[in-house]
Amino acid sequence: VQLQASGGGLVQTGGSLRLSCAASGRSFSRNVMGWFRQAPGKEREFVAAITWNSDSTGYADSVKGRFTISRDNAKNTVYLQMNSLKPEDTAVYYCAAAAVRFITVVGESYDVWGQGTEVTVSS
Repeated sequence: VQLQASGGGLVQTGGSLRLSCAASGRSFSRNVMGWFRQAPGKEREFVAAITWNSDSTGYADSVKGRFTISRDNAKNTVYLQMNSLKPEDTAVYYCAAAAVRFITVVGESYDVWGQGTEVTVSS
């Protein structure tokens, strides 16, 4: 059971990136999938999450209106489209899966984590 995050990189302020998280080993089509991030010297924080059938999404206030989470269960992949990036979005981004039915922002609810992909936004 593995989650593989990719798509990070260096981008200028105002730019865009799309992160992908591919699951292998088993299907996560019935899991809530989430994205978290951890900036240097800071605690991990919730970014976005999506229910198994995409009928509900949740976002941190800091990214609302700029980031969009989506998923393709046929491909066992979840995405995070990040637009209008700011230097404060610089962090390592992690995808995670939670065996729950509803959106949760609590990291401890997620039991499978990817390895992280680094996003750096230059000013």
